[in-house]
Amino acid sequence: MTEFRIREAARLLGVSDDTVRRWVNDGKLTTGTDASGVQVVDGRSLAEHVKHLATGGDEDPVRRSARNTFTGIVTKVDVDGVMAVVEMHSGPHRLVSIMTREAVEELELEVGSRATALVKSTHVIVETPR
Repeated sequence: MTEFRIREAARLLGVSDDTVRRWVNDGKLTTGTDASGVQVVDGRSLAEHVKHLATGGDEDPVRRSARNTFTGIVTKVDVDGVMAVVEMHSGPHRLVSIMTREAVEELELEVGSRATALVKSTHVIVETPR
């Protein structure tokens, strides 16, 4: 069974240690103690909670095939001619999109804007620590 210390779980989700502790206190996460006697969060419990958070509670009026969505804040918009590079951060994740100037203007993207990136890819590389 995979377990995460509070700080580790918080970093994985891009939230504060206190937020994870609140979730534990509210009974939203299952915990135990590791061999050192330190409180740890059960990995399955954490995964289920993340999936619950991702649904947002509201029914999305749009159906789509892309399963990977990241809502975050735009941190850079670099427009050069007809193309633009848009960078955003969603929790601990940095996403970069190349799009047309027209799309940037239509979406009214600027530094500080809230945006959602949808990722659909046939090649996703997953790695784990040794």
